[in-house]
Amino acid sequence: MLVSSQLPHLDRPFDYLVPASMEHTAEPGRLVRVPFAGTDAEGYVLERLAASDHTGRLARLRRVVSGLPVLTPATLELCRRVAAQYAGTLSDVVRLAVPGRHAAAEEQVLEAAPVVHERVVLGQDLHGWERHSAGPAFLAHVRDGSSPRAVATFAPGSDPFALLAVAARAALASGRTALLVVPDHRDLQRLSAALDRIVPEGHVRLEAETGPAPRYRAFCEALTGRARIVAGTRAAVFAPLPNLGLVAVLEDGDDSHADQRAPYPHAREVAVLRAEQTGAAALFAGWTRTAETQLLLESGWARPVLATRDVVRTTSPRIAIAGTSGPDAQDPLAAAARLPSDGWRVLREAVKRGPVLVQVPRTGYVPTLACQTCREPARCSSCHGPLGVPDAGERAGCRWCGRPATDWTCGNCGDSRFRAVVTGARRTAEELGRAFPGVDVRTSGGSHVLDTVPDAPSLVISTPGAEPVAPQGYAAALLLDGWALLARPDLRAAEEAYRRWTAAAALVRPASAGGAVVLVADPQAPPAQALVRWDPAGHAERELASRRELDLPPAARFAGLIGVAADVEEFVAALPPLPGSRVLGPLPVPDRPGRAPMVRSVVRVPRSESAALAAAVKNVTAGRSVRKLPPVRVRVDPLQIG
Repeated sequence: MLVSSQLPHLDRPFDYLVPASMEHTAEPGRLVRVPFAGTDAEGYVLERLAASDHTGRLARLRRVVSGLPVLTPATLELCRRVAAQYAGTLSDVVRLAVPGRHAAAEEQVLEAAPVVHERVVLGQDLHGWERHSAGPAFLAHVRDGSSPRAVATFAPGSDPFALLAVAARAALASGRTALLVVPDHRDLQRLSAALDRIVPEGHVRLEAETGPAPRYRAFCEALTGRARIVAGTRAAVFAPLPNLGLVAVLEDGDDSHADQRAPYPHAREVAVLRAEQTGAAALFAGWTRTAETQLLLESGWARPVLATRDVVRTTSPRIAIAGTSGPDAQDPLAAAARLPSDGWRVLREAVKRGPVLVQVPRTGYVPTLACQTCREPARCSSCHGPLGVPDAGERAGCRWCGRPATDWTCGNCGDSRFRAVVTGARRTAEELGRAFPGVDVRTSGGSHVLDTVPDAPSLVISTPGAEPVAPQGYAAALLLDGWALLARPDLRAAEEAYRRWTAAAALVRPASAGGAVVLVADPQAPPAQALVRWDPAGHAERELASRRELDLPPAARFAGLIGVAADVEEFVAALPPLPGSRVLGPLPVPDRPGRAPMVRSVVRVPRSESAALAAAVKNVTAGRSVRKLPPVRVRVDPLQIG
């Protein structure tokens, strides 16, 4: 019996007696309720045994809750692998894999008439796969029942959701099922629409945003084989599809794929484990590659699928870095402007022909302020939080505690005047609206995200990831404040900047139709150069090589530890010595109001010691739990290192 428990030292099976009344219902995989630590707890039947070493002291099952064996043997094995890789407990991983039961939804599935699936053929229309080297071959192997593994970087102007739908159709043509994982709800809506167009039979959507009943119903339809295609967000990677033929993850570099609940698994890594476990085909697709998928290619685990150079030249817009040509190249002050004059020229010409996308890295109005004189970041005198201006006409205030900064003075030079460090999307829309009177200005980002915009002339101000789609493509795109993405103190800053820029550029019309992209960033930055060349493969190769040189993920394995300084120090001291291991830190975690000071340490080991590190961290966590010591939050392969 697997009992749901928050305590790491109880991460083991427990034996219970099965009453005669439950002899035929307490099957392996079913959800039950059992007495545990003085209360009723949920658990899953793992197996039935004729005898136990603890027969005289066994408690009895209270009742069988589910009418379906929701924890299948394949899901259980996958959860065990994920728990081992991320130093987590099996109970925590099962909680991510199996959604909370909804009795009415389960009853609807059990009472529904059987579904007869019609034969599916791949067809001749590949919706753009033929523009990619090895693309048709990948689909043919999936259709024929093989299990190829591919990392695909799509051509500019492609419809990534249609390409995923065609891959799912190939899996159905082989008589198998398909699992498609996308970053967020907005992407899932687009994927669902593409599946409705391209795949002749229905699919189910598995995501938390739909609510408990629809989510559990979709889970049960996948479990019972009523649905052969599951499309969803990160937790859908555990969907219990029988006879899995394809598992695909779109844009694995998006941080939405990393679960925010312990043990914090990443959908890409779970997909890798699942493909290895089931023998299914695997597809990691997007506009760019991550260092992790590049490692899969270099290790031979997967093969590349790329748009040919002829296709890239035909489908990509003209891309330029602002200030590197024309008069701006000779004027350092003009080149240093937020939008140099060559960017203005492209904007003025393009807005006459259709919508123009303006990408701004920050939402809000003026999210960050500094001292006018010495440029020291402006901080709240009460909680030391960052100061910003929430909207036009409002006063500066603290973004943490909300206190107005009416009496603020710079602690460094004594000046009381502010300057904007970062201009947000709303302030940018206000400025461009004044510069282009009579032109519609739309914003997309934060709580207000647009799905599409009409092809009429307009300015669309968007934050990265919130760009709406223009049916005929944007006439141009301006990528502002590139320094804000590149200067982030983050391991993946360059990779993320390149991914965001490429995703925006892919929405622009090809150069033959007048499409142009202007990037405002350091022209010497590798992501900027890769964007101009449209070279996702080369950028990923260089990124992985530089991380290998510095022993950074994915070339090395990290475990992040966060807690009170004394607890983190004790945790690190309890770890056994591992070959090549090194402890980085501790460093203070940024203060937040009302919280005790915390520190972060990182344990680094060579990739060959990954399993040993996870096992060691898990053992120390369990030992601290037995001794009832304060918890230390552990995250294996954290997205953020610093």
